[in-house]
Amino acid sequence: MTEKSSLHPRNIHRNSYDFEELIVSVPELKHYVFKNDYDTLTINFSLPKAVKLLNKALLLKYYNVKNWDIPEGNLCPPIPGRADYVHYLADLLAEENGEIPAGNSVKGLDIGTGANLVYPLIANSSYGWKILGTDINKDSLENAQKILDSNSELSENIHLKFQPDSNFIFKNILSSEDKFAFSMCNPPFHESAEDAMQGNRRKTKNLRNNKVQKPILNFGGNQSELWCEGGEEAFIKKMINESVQFKSQVLWFTTLVSKKDNLHQLTTLLKNLNVPEFKTIDMAQGQKISRILAWTFVPKDSRKDWF
Repeated sequence: MTEKSSLHPRNIHRNSYDFEELIVSVPELKHYVFKNDYDTLTINFSLPKAVKLLNKALLLKYYNVKNWDIPEGNLCPPIPGRADYVHYLADLLAEENGEIPAGNSVKGLDIGTGANLVYPLIANSSYGWKILGTDINKDSLENAQKILDSNSELSENIHLKFQPDSNFIFKNILSSEDKFAFSMCNPPFHESAEDAMQGNRRKTKNLRNNKVQKPILNFGGNQSELWCEGGEEAFIKKMINESVQFKSQVLWFTTLVSKKDNLHQLTTLLKNLNVPEFKTIDMAQGQKISRILAWTFVPKDSRKDWF
């Protein structure tokens, strides 16, 4: 098996997909698996149905998630990259005590959990963490709840909460007594639907290695998942500004930052707000490079007793 060495060392997806085993988990996947020019089994990653069935198989085989599904048009995220974020978060939490904290005493907040619920599913399966997933889209939360209903053993450790006001991220979600070890977020990347479609046209062209006249959102995504006014930078700036109000309730605020050019403005804002510590954690999945921006208001000598 070919190793994807750029993934986190604990990422169970470091090796190439074993499609024969995945087909055993989800037989329907076999209709989309073929041998490429290198005599290797693969799928056409530009086909939404193929990507969704692959995710369904990965979540069942490696995370014991049964009956995972999402409605047509919702974001279908690549599982290895989502797992990387979770493992790097674990490393961040381990910095205080020298070991990764596990179990449901570790509480996390997934902002914009979406219909797919992938971050909570991976985080709970990998480390036993208790996760609260939030979203501004009721339909997405309804589908996420269907996944939980099909996996009753998750009901104690994964919960969902609707954010009624898109102007806020933590307000309406955190009560005064809530304390979370971390928050995590994959923010809307694009500034508009047109911007999202242009980006997907480029991605689909790379996957198919040819010109695409009518792009398909192969990884899906609705408005709240893919774009917002001002794009990624504006969303994260709002998150940083609002985090000041909840600085004693979350140990580490974190978010993905896809556009490296946004880092300067974001770190400048953190400095202007006198945030005592922040850091950037680089991640790479193949040719795609992303990063986690993490910041905390909690003094270092107070962090060990957080869990």
